[in-house]
Amino acid sequence: MVRALAAPDDTEIDRLDAWWRANNYLTIGQIYLGANPLLREPLRPEHIKPRLLGHWGTSPGLSFVYAHVSRLIRHTGQQAIYLAGPGHGGPALVAAGYLEGTYSDIYPKVSQDEAGMQRLFRQFSSPGGIPSHVSVTTPGSIHEGGELGYVLVHAFGAVMDNPDLLAIAVVGDGEAETGPLEGSWKGISFLNPAHDGAVLPILHLNGAKIAGPTVLGRKDPDEVRSLLSGHGYEIIEVEGEDLPGMHHRFAAALAEAWGKIRAIQHAARAGEWDGERPHWPLIILRSPKGWTGPAEVDGVKVAGTWRAHQVPLSGVRDNPEHLALLERWLKSYRPEELFDSTGAPMELVRSLAPEGDLRMSASPHANGGKLTRDLDIPDFRDYAVEVERPAAEHAESTRKLGELMRDIYRRNPDRFRLFCPDETNSNRLGAVFEASDRGFMERVTPEDVKISRDGRVMEVLSEHNCHGWLEGYTLTGRHGMFATYEAFAMVSASQTVQHGKWLQEARNLPWREKVPSLNVLLTSTAWRNDHNGFSHQGPGLIQVVLTQRGDVARVYLPPDANTLLSVADHCFRSRSYINLIVIDKQPQLQFLTMDEAIEHARIGAGIWEWAGTDDGTSDPDIVLACAGDVVTMETVAAAQILKERLPGLKVRVVNVVDLMTLVRPKDHPHGMSETLFTELFTDTVDVVFSFHGYPGAIHQLVHGRPDADRFRVRGFIEQGTTTTPFDMTVRNKASRYHLVMDAINNTKRLPRGATELKAWCESQLARHEAYVVEHLEDMPEVRDWTLGDWAGQG
Repeated sequence: MVRALAAPDDTEIDRLDAWWRANNYLTIGQIYLGANPLLREPLRPEHIKPRLLGHWGTSPGLSFVYAHVSRLIRHTGQQAIYLAGPGHGGPALVAAGYLEGTYSDIYPKVSQDEAGMQRLFRQFSSPGGIPSHVSVTTPGSIHEGGELGYVLVHAFGAVMDNPDLLAIAVVGDGEAETGPLEGSWKGISFLNPAHDGAVLPILHLNGAKIAGPTVLGRKDPDEVRSLLSGHGYEIIEVEGEDLPGMHHRFAAALAEAWGKIRAIQHAARAGEWDGERPHWPLIILRSPKGWTGPAEVDGVKVAGTWRAHQVPLSGVRDNPEHLALLERWLKSYRPEELFDSTGAPMELVRSLAPEGDLRMSASPHANGGKLTRDLDIPDFRDYAVEVERPAAEHAESTRKLGELMRDIYRRNPDRFRLFCPDETNSNRLGAVFEASDRGFMERVTPEDVKISRDGRVMEVLSEHNCHGWLEGYTLTGRHGMFATYEAFAMVSASQTVQHGKWLQEARNLPWREKVPSLNVLLTSTAWRNDHNGFSHQGPGLIQVVLTQRGDVARVYLPPDANTLLSVADHCFRSRSYINLIVIDKQPQLQFLTMDEAIEHARIGAGIWEWAGTDDGTSDPDIVLACAGDVVTMETVAAAQILKERLPGLKVRVVNVVDLMTLVRPKDHPHGMSETLFTELFTDTVDVVFSFHGYPGAIHQLVHGRPDADRFRVRGFIEQGTTTTPFDMTVRNKASRYHLVMDAINNTKRLPRGATELKAWCESQLARHEAYVVEHLEDMPEVRDWTLGDWAGQG
């Protein structure tokens, strides 16, 4: 049985209200005060910060909820984390961590006394200080809230395979207007109460955003209830601004919600569950924007309007009336009842907070590296593709990765998940279904395949949900992969950027433990989406990740299955990186044995001696370099043509699997040494580089290398359509024939026969153009090409 949470008595109401007043006071102090933090003397202009930054409007609601959840935790021992969706709610959550003592534990200079309070105020939104969001510097945070729309996906990801955790997700009504948030209510359709924790969404409708009303704030309440109950939630509503009435009503609502959550979980875990999707509770909280702040300023209404969104009182230094109003506002919280003579919180305030790790600002779930356990990963060598000779046999490389992940699922039933937008089988990862079904809590029909309430493969047709769930999952200490079609990774590219920023900042905080990496697999790539057409052809995420700082960004372009397995093993074991892996799902030529692939992936790039005519005794005449599966095949084919038809030309073939090795060591930790770069590319020989993505990326990467202008790059140049696979390379001028002509055009020594070979390449391109229109497929010598097939062709 689940024990009910009793209503608060008068003593508890006093604690709740004192804590809330203290938090509001500290919030306002962070926005306004640079000195005189406890108002021990009359407020003067020099006590005010020169730049007033921050957001008051959402903060009192955030701290109100925080106070009541703290009481819940203190009574029940519930493990909980708090995710603040409204943007710029940072001062309220910073103040909460300060009142709980966690902030001073982590940042000893921000002590619980008058000097520490002044430092707390001065650092907020100031140079050398902290941001105005609930950023990575805020104890207890896994969700910054700077880019709106992701609070629910982070919350749902945090509780998957985390049965004891409750994620409190406060959704701002401005945030509720975003596409990602609107699509993320459906998280309850995937949450299993037997082995997952719970999310309690609290939709905070204060009615306004930065400069006007919000949609849900102005909608008829019946319509809002219908919208959310239609998703499957059981709605609990609290509205008002009267005190202590709001404390009593919200405490009752929270107790009701917690009781329903525990009842659902108890039934599921005691074998008393009928298997139907539960109706999880959701609280709608309607309170005024800028609650308890100035009602009017200069005769204009502020509290309860959009004017309370940021800084309700501006020009305080220069406006005596505003300065006096600010002082009355601060004193309205009766700070003398909240802080003692030293500036420390009074017992009345401190008594609300839970103990130790149960404090939400100290929860190990919000510092997930503390809870991370290494994956039990089988030996990836056991999944090797046999390669007797390079470029002779085809295989679907991602299918081998699926087999590896199948067995990771089996060995790690509580800390590994694949997140994929309804494309697991399409991306050839379907072997995971031998270990787990798709998770789904809605009704299942006899026609459904590998779908059940106990499944842990996460498929939903939303890149935002999949990406965000994985972020929440890894930030709380578990491991996984987000796999999607390459072009549609751009749907959630901004999430990739924001997660990279989080990881970058976390590296500067010694108290933040490293977390499992965000592993992103892009397949069904631009070069092999010939059947789907231009809309499905775009390698843009590579460019996005390349702009991230080198201490978090990694981009891998394995050319075959064995290299993919080696790279994936490394990524699954890594911490606090964004690992982007790009490889197509279609049958592709296999180049390296497993031992060769391991060494190739370890170094990140290497010379493929078997593909070229370079004997290593002197510099070659031309270097053909490549990064990416299809372009690697075209490069090897081009080298074969040159070997057969222009044997006097010394050709070196270099393949790059770790894209970041091209960068100088001082610019990226994976950057290869100057010596190795010279060994591969020389310092003077021209390089024809065939690249999976946009050509400019390679120029960006080799900037600062010896004579970087000698790199001539072929890549995707936005020439796409519904066509044949080889025609994609032709349209983007990256085919084997274009590479051969580039080699001839850029070598400094032109052997006899070069002119004839160029003419032959041009004739082959003309023949191809006519052939595909007539036969609707590629020429046989291209379609069925393997290494050695060119011998004897005239």
